[in-house]
Amino acid sequence: MISSARRRILQQLGAAATGPALLSRAAAQSSSDTLVIGYPSTPNNLNSAVQSGVATGIIAAQVFASPLRFDDGWTPQPYLAQTWSFQDDGRSILLKLVPGATFHDGRPITSEDVAFSVMAIKANHPFQSMYAPVERVDTPSPDIAVIRMSTPHPAILLALSPPFCPILPKHVFGDGQPLRTHPRNNSPVGSGAFRLVEFKPREVAVLEKHRGYFIKDRPRFERIIIRVIPDPAAQALALAKGEIDMLVGMTVSQAAQLAKSPDVVPLRKGGEAIGPLGWVAFNLTRKPYDDVRVRQAVSYAIDRKFIVEQLHRGTSRIATGPIAPGSPYYTDKVEPYALNLDRSRQLLDAAGLKPDAQGVRFKATLDYLPGTPDNSQTIAEYLRPQLKKIGIEVTVRASPDFPTWANRVSNHDFDMTVDGAFNYGEPVIGVHRTWLSTNIRKGVIWSNTQSYVNPKVDELLAQATVERDLEKRKRLYAEFQRIVVADAPVAFTHVWPQGFATRKDVADVPASIWWPITPYDTLRRQR
Repeated sequence: MISSARRRILQQLGAAATGPALLSRAAAQSSSDTLVIGYPSTPNNLNSAVQSGVATGIIAAQVFASPLRFDDGWTPQPYLAQTWSFQDDGRSILLKLVPGATFHDGRPITSEDVAFSVMAIKANHPFQSMYAPVERVDTPSPDIAVIRMSTPHPAILLALSPPFCPILPKHVFGDGQPLRTHPRNNSPVGSGAFRLVEFKPREVAVLEKHRGYFIKDRPRFERIIIRVIPDPAAQALALAKGEIDMLVGMTVSQAAQLAKSPDVVPLRKGGEAIGPLGWVAFNLTRKPYDDVRVRQAVSYAIDRKFIVEQLHRGTSRIATGPIAPGSPYYTDKVEPYALNLDRSRQLLDAAGLKPDAQGVRFKATLDYLPGTPDNSQTIAEYLRPQLKKIGIEVTVRASPDFPTWANRVSNHDFDMTVDGAFNYGEPVIGVHRTWLSTNIRKGVIWSNTQSYVNPKVDELLAQATVERDLEKRKRLYAEFQRIVVADAPVAFTHVWPQGFATRKDVADVPASIWWPITPYDTLRRQR
């Protein structure tokens, strides 16, 4: 029998989303058939061909299938492509599609859809380096797609997995309308295990089982409901009470709150490929942030040990540069920017920013990524009095939701912002996009929104993209890290702690390096 708490929340969700029709469907189903997920913010786009990020990726990975998926050992697994093989000395990859796969509208998924999707992602995704070597996709038969590249590409298999390669229906999205603003981005026809039946921004997304899904006996849940719950304490309480089944992005305070609940299970594995880095980013198109001395001064004023040990209670670690620790390309041989307020003041003096009678050198607005209190908001609040010590008067500007913040930052309407980006397993995918001068793309969040330009960095990243010798690649990335850290387009702060939790009756959580932006078709309720 469905619990009274769960019945109440399903009824509320149904009423909020679609009124009486969905209300009756949601309330009629047993709780064993419905997975309810709590998430702190709303995506501004459900099409992962044009938008990155966890908020988009959680939903998109259910709605769209990709050619490959990955297990917990970084090994590619079949998905829409039942087999794959490299040809032409690594310059081509042949995908053989599973037979009988259909889109949510019943149309067959063919190699033409794969070709359309790959080239659409290449043209529209904020990670421009991800598909940079791809020249075309040949379609010799409906079940064969051959991706042709100008050079062997070390990132291509990861680039074909759920966060980056949604297979879109060409007959829907190939109608000539711009993909980034396509009217079906938030009501898509998909290719994955679940179809979207309702999306109400800032409130709820409702997904239902795709009856024509190409993997037998999956998905196991009839329905997924994703609730937007901005307040962390309310999220944790909902999980403890059984009103939601899963919490994505568990905060430090939530972990302490939920440790007392016997019905909640923290997930200790998954998401290894994400590599989340936190930072304070500067808008290099505005003064005084165009002066490297000002950026370095801010970086020297940040007490990273305080962030890690006090704000995060030891659950995070200090970030030193643009590649996360744990990557084979990481180096700590960079300027550490240990706390040094005297050095900060000297740099600001050298930049001509003398304090006035009140001790203020300049005023700054500091934004932060909403929905990430530990990794953004608390750090922003900490920086307000901390930067005052060196004469910077900070006003912390909150955004009501992710789309508002993303619009501000991507359109360069900011001074500084506390946020970060994910390494996404391979530097070509998740690192290059932040630093390449060719990826300064107004209106596209998590591109090079700092407007950072350094020709030497562009050159190093271009060489690393095609270099196949691991040791040579490491040396290229080591030099890249030293330059970026010295230029300080961002002040690196910490590696985000990752936390997830489920109710104890949720079973078969995908063991994937991409958790939680991976298909949930294996998830089930233990009886």
